[in-house]
Amino acid sequence: MATTALIREDDRASDTLHIQFREDVLTGLSQSRKAIPARWFYDHRGSELFEAITVLPEYYPTRTEVGILSERCAEIASTVGPGRVVVEFGAGSATKTPLLLDCIAPSGYVPIDISGDFLRESCAPLAARYPGLPIHPVEADFSEPAQLPAALSSQPRLGFFPGSTIGNMEPAAAVDLLRTMRATLGSGSQLLIGMDRIKDETVLAAAYDDAQGVTAEFNLNLAHRINRELGGTIPVEALLHRAVWNDARARIEMHLEARRDIAFEVAGRSFSLSRGETIHTENSHKYEGRSAATLLLAGGWEPSHTWMDAQGRFMVILAQAIGNEQTA
Repeated sequence: MATTALIREDDRASDTLHIQFREDVLTGLSQSRKAIPARWFYDHRGSELFEAITVLPEYYPTRTEVGILSERCAEIASTVGPGRVVVEFGAGSATKTPLLLDCIAPSGYVPIDISGDFLRESCAPLAARYPGLPIHPVEADFSEPAQLPAALSSQPRLGFFPGSTIGNMEPAAAVDLLRTMRATLGSGSQLLIGMDRIKDETVLAAAYDDAQGVTAEFNLNLAHRINRELGGTIPVEALLHRAVWNDARARIEMHLEARRDIAFEVAGRSFSLSRGETIHTENSHKYEGRSAATLLLAGGWEPSHTWMDAQGRFMVILAQAIGNEQTA
């Protein structure tokens, strides 16, 4: 029978995440160039909004990656081999997960996500669809090494990191994350990772500033979360969603821009924004083949296979763990 009990020590896990959220927000707002890490977008509402973004007509990455996973299923299955435990980092709603699970005949599934409520909801349909597959959801920040279920410790592992989420991080942080994944998965493991490619600026800009305003709501939800969870008084109506292409760094940047001078409090501390000043909330780096390979190698992974769509918009890369470190 499938196992779907959420793995966490106790309420201390949630307390730790709350402390980290508060520290990151206070530190980020105290800087001359204000910035808050993108991982804090994903409370329950943020996760729902992101899933809505993935089906927008302007947002090509999700449907393009789904197409690659579907059309290249046989090749991926042959290359990965059967019987691996799939460990999905930042599982969210796990919408792409069935494509992989149907494809490779896994021995177990371990989704890791920072949003416990959303994780529980996404695992329920998977448990029903795969009644014989051991499913062990883990509520955790996947940027830190995770202890995987002991019941699956002796089986080979395949890390799954779709959605070009790696692009949300500065290169140094992305390398650190890849090394953390390497430590979590252990020697002999594989990593299947999605990466968005550099393309026309107008296509990229539209994908992060859609006509329906869903991405804007997603960005602004971060301010709502700060108000709700950290006793914030941010006047959300005074903030404007901005998405801009930074060609020098090959990335889309998302910002919350002050429409007027504002003053507010968070966790008892006072802050202000001048009109036109921004809070930098997300980066989405885009890659080419060489830059993707360089990033993976620096993180402890040797790329072995790359699959792309016909237009070359997106790539899914399979990499092998380098070295012989022990499983976390």
